Amino acid sequence: MFGGRSIQLIRVFGIRIGVDPTWFFVLFLVIWWMSQHFKDIFPGHDSKAFVLATISAILFFLSVLLHELGHAVVAIRSGIGIAGIDLWMFGGVAKMSSDTRTPGEEFRVAVAGPLVTLVIGAACYGAGQLVDPGHFTQAAELRHSAQVSTAGAVLSFLAFINFALLLFNLLPGFPLDGGRIARAIAWWRTGDRERATRFAAVLGRGLGYLLIAFGLYSLLTPGGGTFGGLWTAAIGLMLAQAARAEELRSRLTSQIAGLRVADVMDAEPVALPAETHLDRALDDFFLRYRWPWFPVVDAAGRFLGFVSRQKVEAVPEALRAGSMVNQVMSVEDAGTYRIGIDEPLEALLGSEGLRRLGALMAVDRDGVLRGVVTLDQLRRALQAPLRAQ
Repeated sequence: MFGGRSIQLIRVFGIRIGVDPTWFFVLFLVIWWMSQHFKDIFPGHDSKAFVLATISAILFFLSVLLHELGHAVVAIRSGIGIAGIDLWMFGGVAKMSSDTRTPGEEFRVAVAGPLVTLVIGAACYGAGQLVDPGHFTQAAELRHSAQVSTAGAVLSFLAFINFALLLFNLLPGFPLDGGRIARAIAWWRTGDRERATRFAAVLGRGLGYLLIAFGLYSLLTPGGGTFGGLWTAAIGLMLAQAARAEELRSRLTSQIAGLRVADVMDAEPVALPAETHLDRALDDFFLRYRWPWFPVVDAAGRFLGFVSRQKVEAVPEALRAGSMVNQVMSVEDAGTYRIGIDEPLEALLGSEGLRRLGALMAVDRDGVLRGVVTLDQLRRALQAPLRAQ
C-alpha cells in the first residue's frame, strides 16, 4: 500500500488527512519548477513568480486531496471505512479499511477520483478561457511565451496538471485508478476477485517495467533529462512493487474471508475505570500487570481512551489519591484505536492505529469494550491459512 506514517494536518468529514515527510520534498520541487516557469512568463518579477509558484503548488496538492476525497466519499457511502488520506511523494492515497465487495463497488470507488479530477481540470480550463480568452490555450500547454494575466497563469498550470494526472491515473496499471477499473471489469466478467486482481496486477507490473525502461532510456540518451529519467524510473519501480503488494494482499484477504475481529481478539480485556484514583491505578494495574498503558472505560464499559504509566507517575505522589484516571488519560483520536467486533479481519490490515499502538480496542455497536486485538494475534491469524496449505 502507498504511503506510510504521516503527520496529521486536519480532518475533513471526519477523515484524517495527513502528509508523509516525503511530501515536503515534492512540494519544494513543484515550487522550484513552477518558479522557473513563472519567471519566464513574468520576466523581472522573481518575487511574484515565487508567490505564484507557491500558490500553484498548494492548489495542486489540494486537487490531489479532492481526488482522494472522491474515492473516500464513495467508499464510505458503500459501507467501506476510510482509515485516512495521506499525501506523499507520488501523490495521495485513500486508505480503505477493507476491500470492495462487488465489481460495481470497485468500479464506482475507482472512477470517483478521476471524475473529480476531470471536473477540476475542466473548471480551471473554462475559468481560464474567460480570464484570458486569446492566450489561455498556449498557457495551458505551459508555453513560456504565453501572454496571460496572473490568474490565467495559475489556472493554466492547474488545468494542465489535472488533465495530466487524469491521463496518468487512467492508465490500466493496478493499483492506479485505471488498473482498478480494469480489475472491476475483469471481476465482473469472471466473477472471481482474486483472478481479476492477478490480471490487473500483471498490467500494473508491466506498466511499471515500461516506465523503468523509459526512465533508463532517458538517462542514457544525450539530452534526455537526468531528473526526468530518474523520476520516471522511480515511479515505475513504485508501481511494480505496489502492484505486487496489492496482489499479495488480495490473496491474503481471500484466505481469511469469513473471519471477524471477534474471532481473534482477547475477549477478556483488562481496562481501567475512568474514576479510578491514580494511586490505586498504579498499585492495582501498572505495578501488577507491568503494562505501559491500559484502555479506559466509563461506568457502562464504553471505551474512552488510554492512560499510560508515565502520565500517572507524572502526578506528584501526594496528589495521586485525590486525582482520577479521567484527569490524565488521553482521549481516543476519533476512532483511530477502535474497531467493531463484527468487522472483517481484513479491516485490520490497513489500520494505522494498529501499527502505531500495536493493538486495537474491539467494541460493540454501543462502544462497549469487548476485547483487544494485537499485532501478534493478527499475525497468528494470518499464518494459520498459510500453514494449512
